[in-house]
Formats: sequence, C-alpha cells, structure tokens
Amino acid sequence: MVVFPNCKINLGLHITGKRPDGFHELETVFYPVPLTDILEVVSATTLQFQSTGLDIPGNPASNLCLKAYQLLKEDFPQLPPVQMHLHKIIPMGAGLGGGSADGAFALKLMNEKYQLNLTTDQLMAYAAKLGSDCPFFIMNAACYATGRGELLTPINLDLSGNRFVIVHPGIHINTKWAFEQIKPSLPTRSIKEIIQLPIEDWKHHLSNDFEAPIQQNYPAIEAIKLALYKDGALYASMSGSGSAVFGIYPMNATIQLNKQLNYRIDII
Repeated sequence: MVVFPNCKINLGLHITGKRPDGFHELETVFYPVPLTDILEVVSATTLQFQSTGLDIPGNPASNLCLKAYQLLKEDFPQLPPVQMHLHKIIPMGAGLGGGSADGAFALKLMNEKYQLNLTTDQLMAYAAKLGSDCPFFIMNAACYATGRGELLTPINLDLSGNRFVIVHPGIHINTKWAFEQIKPSLPTRSIKEIIQLPIEDWKHHLSNDFEAPIQQNYPAIEAIKLALYKDGALYASMSGSGSAVFGIYPMNATIQLNKQLNYRIDII
C-alpha cells in the first residue's frame, strides 16, 4: 500500500507563552500543500525500513514511520511485521513538517491496511505521541493551532485557486536556538482573525515571530522573501522556524524565480 505524505506551511506564527514543561505556547494556521514524500508499507517476515531520495540524517531506527508502527504494535499485537520504504522529497529541517507527515501517514496507512478501525480522534492521540505537528496531518486540512501546535480547530480557508512556490536555501536552523531568540507575548490581533482578510492584505498584518531574528542571522531568508514579492507573490513568509520560504501566487502568474535564485524551488 502506498501513500503520499504532504507538507504544510504556517500562515503566521506567534509564540504566546512559555509552559512549565519547557515547551512554548503558540498560535498559527497550518495549511496543507501538495509537495509530497512517498511511503510504501507491505507485510513482511521481519520489521524493515529503507529510504531513498533525499538523505535522512540520524539513526533510521528513530524515524517516525517506525515509531508509528511501534506505537500501534503495543496496542495491536496482531499487527504483522512490515517492510517500509520511504522516498524522501520534502526538504528536512525546513519548517515544512515532512517528518511529521511521514509518521502521521504511516499511522493512517496501517489503520486502513490492517483494519484497526481507529477513529480520527484515536489516530490523533497516537500522532500526538510522535510529535506536536503530527496530529495536524491526521486531519490534513486548514486548521488554527494552539498549545504546542497539537490543539487544532478546522477553519474555512481554501487556497486551491492559488499557486504555491517553496524556496529552500539549504540552511539548517536549530529549532532550540530559534525559540531562544523569541520573547513570548500575546499578539494584538489573533491569526485566526487576520486569516479572514483578503490574501493581498496578509503581508501588512500576518507575521511569523521567528522571521526577524532568523533574518538577522541569515540574510538569505530575507532576500528570498523580497524576491518572492518582487516576482509577484501575493503573500510570502518563512514557514515555521525555517528555513523554507513560501510564496502564494495567483493561479495564472508567470513565475520567474529560477532566474533570480540559485536555490531549490518547488512550484506547486
């Protein structure tokens, strides 16, 4: 069985507080974008995992796809060993949630393939054990997110009439360092309210708290955002804590970024 885990972008991101457990409170809007990995799972005699495509750093045993299997295996001992093949396309460490998507889609795939009959709420509870972004990919629709990003409220937002451009400069930004640059504060206006404005107005009101300190340390991020606007993007922003920067364009736009930027550019 094959599935296609997609990435997400953050439409605005505010760090609103620091929790006693060391995590941060935030508010953002997650939006799914069809830039995808490919995950295949088949029954096997022993548990196996392999990957192709982009090189995945770290120990393969810590991959969220395997962790998803192990979570389910604890509660469903009848789950057979599987062979997993992940073809990695979504850039890693980019603020696009690709690893989280892989883990969440692995849960959904095994639930369907092996008829575990888990509800959406149950799948989201498993996903929350994998990571803060993972529950979003169970719902995989526009959501206003609070808490650590795991408290999700679906919102009415349809950007299917637009094109997305994602630029990845290949810069690795340490998430812990990024959070250390932020002084949490309550915004004067909620992202949930701002997102109801026309897209053309977002650039005046919708912001990502990570952008200012990260642009100061990595000028390429600001240069990409400016290039997106110069190229005709209606709205451009860094996603999450970076380093990917996205632009939302009209569907009929002529996109010429490849003549200006020597980075990986995905046009969707």
